[in-house]
Amino acid sequence: MSYKMLVSDLDETFLNDDGTIHKENVRAIKQAMTKGFKFVPNTGRSFISVQNMLKELGLFDQADQYVISYNGAAIVENHDNRVIATQGMPVSLAKKIVAAGYLNSQIDVHIYTVDKLFIYDLNESDKRYMATRGVVYETIDQLDLSFLNDEQPIMKVIFENEDAIVQRQIHDAVIKAVGSDSVEATYSSGRYVEFNLQGVDKGSVSLLLGKKLGIEPSEIMAAGDNNNDLKMITAVGLGVSVANGIASVKAAADFVTQHTNNEGAIAEVLDQFVLAGED
Repeated sequence: MSYKMLVSDLDETFLNDDGTIHKENVRAIKQAMTKGFKFVPNTGRSFISVQNMLKELGLFDQADQYVISYNGAAIVENHDNRVIATQGMPVSLAKKIVAAGYLNSQIDVHIYTVDKLFIYDLNESDKRYMATRGVVYETIDQLDLSFLNDEQPIMKVIFENEDAIVQRQIHDAVIKAVGSDSVEATYSSGRYVEFNLQGVDKGSVSLLLGKKLGIEPSEIMAAGDNNNDLKMITAVGLGVSVANGIASVKAAADFVTQHTNNEGAIAEVLDQFVLAGED
């Protein structure tokens, strides 16, 4: 099979744990690009937070190169950061999610619009984690979310707590409040519970971008490590789990790398399925 595009999760998949890029990943991506191959970051984060990464890869401000953000809620062309598609949630739904999921003061609340991130009750652990990813945000000091009426559309709402039991409690409280048919609920990075509008996920938007580019699902590879990557790796021609992926992602994948995210797992994928046979 000749693959034409790789959509890849970033944190714990493409990036090292400290937020840097393994030199082998940079090498393999640049080499693949010379063949017309597309590397598309497919992340839960904002496209704004990945600009330095795009510079390192030679993708910054490039026409006909793309980033998928917010678990699929936005597709952005790198040239001028042109937003070409969004799938946001109503402000009314975002407010209900926040009200239901903020169970106590040990939980951070993150609210993403197309170009901004607002955080309530930011803790030090989360602050350090985001600093390694270069995430820009504004803190808010109360959960009066009336200001969101002027910040539409809302891309997603997430909650941060490193306790898996608390994460499940948040998930259940939100689903009880808004219904499972209103939101897509996923987990990421061992600390976040994420809520997008129902139907918005990394997989469906990967196929949408492929269609816009004339690339068939069978010609797309997808790589991930966590729950919010599952629909992506099962939607495409070759679904990949990195070696450090959670058990359910490994079970769903067509291919599991030998290398972890800290060892250049994406380079392993490109070397085997795109660059094999080259000098």
